[in-house]
Amino acid sequence: MKRSEINNIMKESLAFLQEMNFLLPPFATWTPEEWKRKGLECGEIVESQLGWDITDFGRGDYTKYGLFMFTIRNSTIEELKKENGKIYAEKILIVDEEQITLTHFHYQKMEDIINRGGSDLIIQLWNSTPDEKLATTDVTVSVDGVRTTVKAADTITLTPGESVNLPQRLYHKFWGKRGKGKILVGEVSGVNDDYVDNHFYDEAGRFPKIEEDEPPFYLLYDDYKDYYKHA
Repeated sequence: MKRSEINNIMKESLAFLQEMNFLLPPFATWTPEEWKRKGLECGEIVESQLGWDITDFGRGDYTKYGLFMFTIRNSTIEELKKENGKIYAEKILIVDEEQITLTHFHYQKMEDIINRGGSDLIIQLWNSTPDEKLATTDVTVSVDGVRTTVKAADTITLTPGESVNLPQRLYHKFWGKRGKGKILVGEVSGVNDDYVDNHFYDEAGRFPKIEEDEPPFYLLYDDYKDYYKHA
């Protein structure tokens, strides 16, 4: 992805979030120059991978295969080992109509996917086999506390206000319903480490290779290492 494309997505996403009355934390709008001046007090933001996360899954076509995410709260795998560790995470996502997030599962985190408003979110589901293939067995999930069973590769549709719980190793693929615009999607989960916890069934790059055709507007969390001196 070009940095200019990422910058434009950030600006468009901020406008949509404002339209949906969803506010990001203050560090969302720290500039690259501000990040260079930040001290150890900001270490949790970096260590917990908080912040902007925009990907085209290595496909080079964000409109068709892409996802906007902002990690609002998170922790580290080390915290999971503590008796009183911080073990939860929260993200806000924006999904456009027919914009696909590729088939994947998570080894460690269980998550709730919540339609916070806008259009309808369509989610396709499969169980995984022990060798990480797509199983042909029926899939059972909890949709707002209601046990729901579908055939392998069938979809469920979340209208605004609805949510689904996705356990570990459950393959899922999602996109926005055609013709109805963007969707604000919430994610509440266990601790999330995107560097190690995603398994894609389809060929995918979790983080984009960036062509630096202009300076960053704001930093992706994968950029912190290049600007934050304590990273």
